[in-house]
Amino acid sequence: MTVHLLLSAGRGPEECAWAVAELTSRLEAEATKAKIRTERLETVAGTRRGTFRSVLLRLTGDHATEFAATWTGTLCWQAASPYRTGHGRKNWYVTAQPTDPGSHRTPFAESDVDVVAIRTGGPGGQHRNKASTAARATHRPSGIVVVADTEREFTLNRRNAIRMLRARLARADEQTARAAVTARSRLHDALVRGNPTRVVSAPGREG
Repeated sequence: MTVHLLLSAGRGPEECAWAVAELTSRLEAEATKAKIRTERLETVAGTRRGTFRSVLLRLTGDHATEFAATWTGTLCWQAASPYRTGHGRKNWYVTAQPTDPGSHRTPFAESDVDVVAIRTGGPGGQHRNKASTAARATHRPSGIVVVADTEREFTLNRRNAIRMLRARLARADEQTARAAVTARSRLHDALVRGNPTRVVSAPGREG
């Protein structure tokens, strides 16, 4: 089972980017103990070295969904600011939300395609009107249907139809990927400070 989780500092100060880095490390350590594999798919660096405005994680394991749920919502990193001496604030908020990574590619196999010969009108003369030389191809998993009829031979139209299907699926995947990026960008503004689902303290503050 695989879950993708986005941790974001939102529009918070640089301490929130520090909190993203610290919380990501804590999450990864906890995941290892739970026998869940983590992978950083995408990171956006903060202005300070070693900090992140956001981190996109892939969690893989038998209980990845349940584990991700314990890290979903508003997270609070409790620690004094390492950048502003004497600053009174010690709670730094981060949002963590499941998300679509947008990297899916629809698998394509010709065995998943039904191709039938059909008649079609248009240029090509009497032979084209009498013979079924056009090719209609249906990609069963997606339901996409295309018709190729530019050639006078069915085998050539069949080849073109397969090529057209591949191109249609690739465009659909690109649209899905763009939509996923847009959805992730909205999550950066979804941070609600206060009432965190999890509070994690820096070393020395725990207990």
